[in-house]
Amino acid sequence: MTKMAMLVYNEAIDDEMMETLDACGLKNYTKIKGVFGKGETSGAHLGDDVWPGRNNILYVSCAEGGAQKLLARVKELRKSLGREGVKVFIWSIEEIS
Repeated sequence: MTKMAMLVYNEAIDDEMMETLDACGLKNYTKIKGVFGKGETSGAHLGDDVWPGRNNILYVSCAEGGAQKLLARVKELRKSLGREGVKVFIWSIEEIS
């Protein structure tokens, strides 16, 4: 079954996220740079003087095994990142055309 993974992360760890995709053998993705948001553990990233910083989003469509490998790698990465936030959301894809 095909899965979609959405990774939302602090732009400061973009290199680490791209290395994570590569380590999982995931070559195809869509990246959206410079998005704003607020997380419970990572705080606000609104790109202004009060709440500096921005996030990036990666969308990765892959087989279920690739999604599970990505999830495991990100969980390990989070242990070393501290407050530099990264979240992974995974859902099933019903149709691709």
